[in-house]
Amino acid sequence: MITQSRWSFRLLGADYYTSFPFLYSAETTTMSTPTRRRLMRDFKRLQSDPPGGVSGAPCADNIMMWNAVIFGPTDTPFEDGTFKLVLQFDETYPNKPPSVKFLSKMFHPNVYANGELCLDILQNRWSPTYDVAAILTSIQSLLHDPNPNSPANAEAANLYRENRKEYVRRVRETVESSWE
Repeated sequence: MITQSRWSFRLLGADYYTSFPFLYSAETTTMSTPTRRRLMRDFKRLQSDPPGGVSGAPCADNIMMWNAVIFGPTDTPFEDGTFKLVLQFDETYPNKPPSVKFLSKMFHPNVYANGELCLDILQNRWSPTYDVAAILTSIQSLLHDPNPNSPANAEAANLYRENRKEYVRRVRETVESSWE
């Protein structure tokens, strides 16, 4: 179970970085791999130049597992939602994408019932130039512009195409549940 304190990384202070021992420990240099160095760069970039509406950080004891939050884009049915995700990296990153999964309940044409996403950049369109910020902003963009032609959730895709009012109602239910 994820506790509220795990999601407090949005309010960053100077002592924030010291809560991540892998960033500054002596072991970092001896146990460092290209993947771990890249994830440290991604984390530092995400903190120094954060894109709007997304936030993310590695778990305090594991740089290979990240918690993230995407805020619902304005002027969409997802507006005001706070959606939690987990990103799991392995040693093939950045040559291969991480696995990404919504922990929050979602009703979206491109999100499977288990929270996994159907997003091209996490599959056949992956590039090693993508970083964590690009992944999170792409997911936020998917909330803004669903692709009903490549559905992970057929019901959501059908409602999006054929009954937009009901689709919006169902999405708003997930927005309200995201506050819990």
